Amino acid sequence: MTGAAVTGSTLSHLDALESEAVHIFREVAGEFERPVILFSGGKDSIVMLHLALKAFTPAPVPFALLHVDTGHNFPEVIDYRDRVVAAHGLRLHVASVQDYIDRGVLRERPDGTRNPLQTLPLTEKIQSGRFDAVFGGGRRDEEKARAKERVFSLRDEFSQWDPRRQRPELWNLYNGRHAPGEHVRVFPLSNWTELDVWQYMAREHIELPNIYYAHQREVFRRGDMWLTAGEWGGPKDGETVEKRKVRYRTVGDMSCTGAVDSDADTIDRVIAEIAASRLTERGATRADDKLSEAAMEDRKREGYF
Repeated sequence: MTGAAVTGSTLSHLDALESEAVHIFREVAGEFERPVILFSGGKDSIVMLHLALKAFTPAPVPFALLHVDTGHNFPEVIDYRDRVVAAHGLRLHVASVQDYIDRGVLRERPDGTRNPLQTLPLTEKIQSGRFDAVFGGGRRDEEKARAKERVFSLRDEFSQWDPRRQRPELWNLYNGRHAPGEHVRVFPLSNWTELDVWQYMAREHIELPNIYYAHQREVFRRGDMWLTAGEWGGPKDGETVEKRKVRYRTVGDMSCTGAVDSDADTIDRVIAEIAASRLTERGATRADDKLSEAAMEDRKREGYF
């Protein structure tokens, strides 16, 4: 085989990542009975759904979607979620944190954030729906606890994660074996970076909620983050609301997701901004990851993603 032939058959970086993710989706479809895709309307879950659509076209995606709704979501993201579900004729399951609060099962936190309250609604919905594989958009570059996790991550009958039960994954071989009551969390974007995600969205012309691009917004400063005022309890006394040009690098509960100052109002400008950044999106804009050094790992052990 000539050198030219080898070069001509080599996949690009994005093609290789796409091929790996498509393979993972098809592998899960073949191994499991009731998979479900976690879909929040955030960029990683949007790319994940796009890959699932590619994996099974022209057939419909054989999985339902699951969203854990904190009740403090950005309206733009919920609108986007509902439009996508309708456009592709998808099935959507919603686990509502507000419902658990109304029933007295969960209690509001003093800081107003509901992200840590998602675990119980998520794990109970997985159990009641009998989902044996749950796709998540987690990536290893986001946070050190996520960097430890395999593509197929076994969870016990209580949805808890034990790093000691991680399985080797050699040559793209994935072990989905699990006992009754257990399930597997699956991360097709494990080997992607934030920059990969944005470059892929640019290549595929994937639409996003507009809050991912620079826009004028009323925000207030808390610690080192710009937060959006809302019913969750911000701003407090002494926190002044001001109008700034910002965008969001990641999207979660409004109470713990910070915006960044930015002029990046197009996808090319966002890519250039990310390429120059030295902080991951979670490290820069997620207050829930700053509660302790092991905040994410503690939540993962309890059943969170």
